[in-house]
Amino acid sequence: MPAIEESRKIRVAVVDKNPLVQAGLKQILGEDGRFEVVFICADADTFIDALDQTPPERQPDVAVIGWVLSDSNGKYILDQLMGREVAPRVVVYTGAEGEAIAQQVMAHGGAGYVSKSERPEHLVATVGEVAAGRMVFPYLDVRQIYDNPLTSLTRRELEVLSALAAGRTNKQIAIDQEISPNTVKFHIKNLYSKLGVANRAQAVALYLKS
Repeated sequence: MPAIEESRKIRVAVVDKNPLVQAGLKQILGEDGRFEVVFICADADTFIDALDQTPPERQPDVAVIGWVLSDSNGKYILDQLMGREVAPRVVVYTGAEGEAIAQQVMAHGGAGYVSKSERPEHLVATVGEVAAGRMVFPYLDVRQIYDNPLTSLTRRELEVLSALAAGRTNKQIAIDQEISPNTVKFHIKNLYSKLGVANRAQAVALYLKS
């Protein structure tokens, strides 16, 4: 994501399954003159579709997303954004607390992590910092991130695996990723080998833990 022009507001997208959280985030971000909430989504698919329908010059700069979503999770969004030339920086805002989740956010390309137990002012400050190009996380043992078995996967293999975890079929993945079904099978075979698993269920279980 290129640097944000000082003359315009920071565009923010919100993704959360809870309508009350959606309304609260719209209010606290909207009250800060630095931000413009450009769209609000309840799930990952709607968010990805909204990005696809938004021209590059109007893409959000930052996305504030939940970790547990109605159709998948924040990890799925992070992995789908990883392959995009233009993508918002992501702050995960969640009530699912713990160092393990913050580590997953960082390992999958997130720019910030904020617990819902924090004061709203902390989230607003984090969005501003992330928009300025910084990463904002609580203290983490980064050695555990590099021990993550998913780091051996290519970007495309990770996108395919995250889609499998979201319940996509091979045919759906091929359409979503604009590749052939045979290419999907090729990526699945490779990621099974790298992860040391024998089937889809084992691969998804490992993905959800990592």
